[in-house]
Parts: sequence; structure tokens; C-alpha cells
Amino acid sequence: MRGLQRRLAEFAAARDWGQYHTPKNLAAALSVEASELLEIFQWLTPEQSAGVMADPESAHRVEDEVADVLSYLLQFCEVLGVDPLAAVAAKIERNETRFPPAP
Repeated sequence: MRGLQRRLAEFAAARDWGQYHTPKNLAAALSVEASELLEIFQWLTPEQSAGVMADPESAHRVEDEVADVLSYLLQFCEVLGVDPLAAVAAKIERNETRFPPAP
């Protein structure tokens, strides 16, 4: 994870994009990319959505949007000093307390 964050930071720095990578801008970009991922599934039935990866063109689109979402999330975390894996682990622990297993 850290290696990807470092690579993304180097990519942005080489293009002088750091000035645009504010928390607000990265959060907005993350939202846009998540919406682009959603757009792929927007009018599919549940069955069609489950099979989206069987079509090479759709699979490529999904993978590209997943990459964009993760890239912006990692950059967002880097800018704010959030450890994404620690944040997920902490959230799972809170949810295990909030939502006990079904009997």
C-alpha cells in the first residue's frame, strides 16, 4: 500500500499536480470516480451486474474505474496522513460491536 502511495505521489509531483491535490479536491475526484464506477452498473439487472466481468470490455471498464477510485483514495489518505489499512481495521472492530452476529 505504501509503495502505491509513494508511486502516486511521485507521479503527481513529476507533473506539478501537488497544488491541486488538496483534501477537498481529492475527495471530489474520488466521488466522481466512484460515480463513474456506478455508471457501469446503473441500468443492469442484479443478474447482469453479477456477470459484468465475463465481458472483456465491461471488465476493463470496471478495472479502470476501480483503479481510479483506489488511486484517489490512496492520495487522499497520503495528504491527510490516514493509514487506510488501520482505518479499515478500526472500522471493522467498531462494526463488530455495533452489529453482533445473527443468532
